[in-house]
Parts: sequence; C-alpha cells; structure tokens
Amino acid sequence: MNKEIKYIGVNDREIDLFEGQYEVPEGMAYNSYVILDEKVAVFDTVDKDFGEEWLSNLEKALGGRGVDYLIVQHMEPDHSANIDVFAKKYPNAKIVATDKAFVMMEQFFGETYEGRKIAVKDGDTLSLGKHELVFVTAPMVHWPEVMLTYDKTDKVLFSADAFGKFGALDADEDWACEARRYYFGIVGKYGAQVQALLKKASGLTIETICPLHGPILTEKLGYYLNLYNIWSSYESEEKGVFVAYTSVYGNTKKAALLLSEKLKEKGVKVATCDLAREDMHEAIEDAFKYSNLVLATTTYNGDIFPFMKEFINHLTERNYQNRTVSFIENGSWASVAKKVMLKMLENSKNLRYTENSVTIKSAVNAESEREIDALCEEIRGTL
Repeated sequence: MNKEIKYIGVNDREIDLFEGQYEVPEGMAYNSYVILDEKVAVFDTVDKDFGEEWLSNLEKALGGRGVDYLIVQHMEPDHSANIDVFAKKYPNAKIVATDKAFVMMEQFFGETYEGRKIAVKDGDTLSLGKHELVFVTAPMVHWPEVMLTYDKTDKVLFSADAFGKFGALDADEDWACEARRYYFGIVGKYGAQVQALLKKASGLTIETICPLHGPILTEKLGYYLNLYNIWSSYESEEKGVFVAYTSVYGNTKKAALLLSEKLKEKGVKVATCDLAREDMHEAIEDAFKYSNLVLATTTYNGDIFPFMKEFINHLTERNYQNRTVSFIENGSWASVAKKVMLKMLENSKNLRYTENSVTIKSAVNAESEREIDALCEEIRGTL
C-alpha cells in the first residue's frame, strides 16, 4: 500500500465452505491492516486458524514498535477471533469499537476490556499524528455493531465487509462475479442499510477502499460504488432472463430449455440453472443480476419440488424485488406449482408477472409448445 499503511492479512486456501454454506474454490482472504504513524493502529484480526501467521505479519510490519490501538470494525469470528490473543500480547494497546461490539467481545471472550476500551459513535475521530481517522457506523451491514473507518489523510476507506468478495488474494478471477455472489449471499437482505452507508460515503473523498475480504480497490472506484448502489437498491444489472428449473424425469427441463433456446434465437441474453445440480448461491446471484426470472418446476407432494422451494425462500429472504417473473409448471394431475410459487412470492415488492405461463401435463406437447412460444414473445416485450 504505502510506507505508513501496510497490509497484514492472510489467505485461507484450506477452506471449502465459507460460513458453512458458500463454496469457495478459490479460498478466502481475511484482511487486516496497520497504520504506522506517531501512534500505531491495527485494523481487525483474522480467523482463529491463522492467528500465528497474522501476528507474524504484524510483527514484521511493526519492526519492533508497539501498538497503540486495535480498531475493531466487525465482530464476526473470521475477523475478531484473535482479539483476546492480541489483547494479551499487546497489553498497552487500547481497543476501539462500538458499544455493541464490546458487548459481543464479552460474549465471545468473557472480557470487558475495562480500562482499555474506547467506545466510539458515528462521526467520532481519532488522531494518530499525521493520520486523522473518522469512524462511520454501519449497523446491519451486515451485523449491528459494524463500523467503517475513514482516513482523512490518505483518503482511505477501511470498509469492513462492504466491497468484499469470495476468493483468496492470489486468485486470478473477475471481481464482480464473486463480489456479487458474496453480496447477495451475505449482505443482500440489508439493502436499505447499504443505501444509508452509501449516502454517508458520498460525502467522503475516497481514493482507496480496504475491505475485510478481497482485493484493495484503488482504481475505477466509481464502478464498484455503482454496482453496490444497483445491488442494494434491488435493480437489475442487465436486461436478460434467468431460467431456474427443477425436473424429476426431464420433461420440465425440456420445457425450460426450449424456452431458453427460443429466447436466445430472438437475441435475448439467457442464463439457465438446474437447481438440483448447480450451486444454489450462483443461482441466487443470477436471479438478482438479470431483469427477468422464469421459475420452472413440478407439483410435488401437493407442493413444489424441494430445490425450487429452497431457491424461492432464499430470494424472498433477501428481499427479491423489481423483476418480471414467469412460470412453467408441470403436473400429471392436480397441478398446483404455479399457485404455490405465487403464494411464496406474495410479499415481495414490485414483482411483475407475465400474463402468459406454461402448464405441462406430464410431457411437452403441441399445446404447451404454443404456450412456450406465447411466453417467449411476452418476455421479449418486457425487455
């Protein structure tokens, strides 16, 4: 970074599931930073399995100096697990955090850190000498105790989990794809809170963003900020169609893929997903990326197929809205799939439903093909 602000984080290439559910084939980065000024401030710790590596990185950066402050921006254990280890190793260091963070520290470590704690509120400042820090509270982005830190001197925003992504820092991959999957998987429910944070950030001159996961962002900051604005306002990034389907014997799949091919022939951008076989969180990402969603599933035990039910639950939990939705249902008798899906989505805001839908009775036939053609034309008209 520079002579005064140094990166001291670690890469986790051993992890298979982040937070016990998100596949991370390219690992995870747990970021931590230190500012070396008249006073020395460390920003966050790392996951418990990497405490020794992190402390070694910190010692190398310090070059024999002590630490004056540990700034705790987020209490999730992948960032806070080594707070007590740090506190014992650097007994003279003050701990800077929100009141809610100190409550969580006692819950995690059984310590209150009385005599060492500095509880800060939104807009409070801390001088390190040359560097003037401003604390920006960001409750529910995505925990209640979260705060960000703005370095007025170098115009650096230490952004906690905001602007993070999946993947270790040595992963060679596009930022947006894994940042989008990370955002909608972990932060997506809290769009209103992210919007409030972006409003605060708009009043700052930011030249560098230092998140707790993913790369340090120094260029095209408008690109990243714009994506966060789109995501947190639940708007689509692209005009296009995401077709999510489940199929027992292949007939619903046939209808879903037939619609997809017809749309592509008309020049429409289409992505598809077999919800039973592909990564559920990739599917969630695509549902939020595109302007249109097609849900195709079977009636199953008087309900819908379990993977589709799980998928819709994930969407509604994350406040899915502002999209055009279409349905393909299949049932050999007493088909209720469309009715069930509509019921699951009834509390979602600003969803528009196409007049046309497709009902398959066991297998695709000439009648259901005509319905697919009609739905294809209506979807085209919505784009």
